[in-house]
Amino acid sequence: MVQFEQRDHVAILVLDRPEVRNAIDNAEAEAIEQLIDIVEKDDSIWATVITASGSVFCSGANIKSIANGGGPAKTERGGFAGIVSRERTKPLIAAVNGPALAGGFEIVLACDLVVASSDSSFGLSEVKRSMVAAAGGLFHLPRSIPKNVAMEMAITGDPIDAERAYQLGLVSEVVSPDRLMAAALALADRVCSNAPLAVRESRRLLLAGLDMEVEQAKATAEASMTRIRQTSDFTEGTRAFLEKRVPQWRAS
Repeated sequence: MVQFEQRDHVAILVLDRPEVRNAIDNAEAEAIEQLIDIVEKDDSIWATVITASGSVFCSGANIKSIANGGGPAKTERGGFAGIVSRERTKPLIAAVNGPALAGGFEIVLACDLVVASSDSSFGLSEVKRSMVAAAGGLFHLPRSIPKNVAMEMAITGDPIDAERAYQLGLVSEVVSPDRLMAAALALADRVCSNAPLAVRESRRLLLAGLDMEVEQAKATAEASMTRIRQTSDFTEGTRAFLEKRVPQWRAS
């Protein structure tokens, strides 16, 4: 089961199967993909927080379900959990409340920002079960932390704790468990205080620029700025600055 709610401009997705350590099977993958569809289509949603109930963020795929013929817990568009390879335009923040292991860690790596509780941990544990982290973890992890550390995690299967993840830059903030959602929503509010279309373009350009030469990246950014100048929010942003007031964004 996946819970969904909206607070102002922020959507909240909650993995809600603590009895199986929030493991993902086909039903959860389909549900998450459908909720991301809702987020992407709803102009009133500018950012999303994904978290989980219980003491574990996500233990990965539901191995028992797979062993019983339940399928690989992925969707055609979204990949594992309906999210790890899903094309998105809006920022996604992981609020990690406990261990995020195997596919659970790959969900975290697919997010744009991460807030973690002090009792959380992160690991690609697949090798301990004669498996491979095939949902993007082996690609995203060395782009997020130093290669040698990523290699150690990949071939030992051992997790790192929240403080180590923070030191490596994988996590933006570590807080006590009782402050996790407040911290994640505060970060989402900081994102949502900005012009939503400019945020989406900035996110897109940063990710695309990782695979571009400098001149191509510059040209792409200039084309993006040309489009942003044609929006009503661009006019509102400049007016609000001159009038010394808080801008009222319309996402248009």
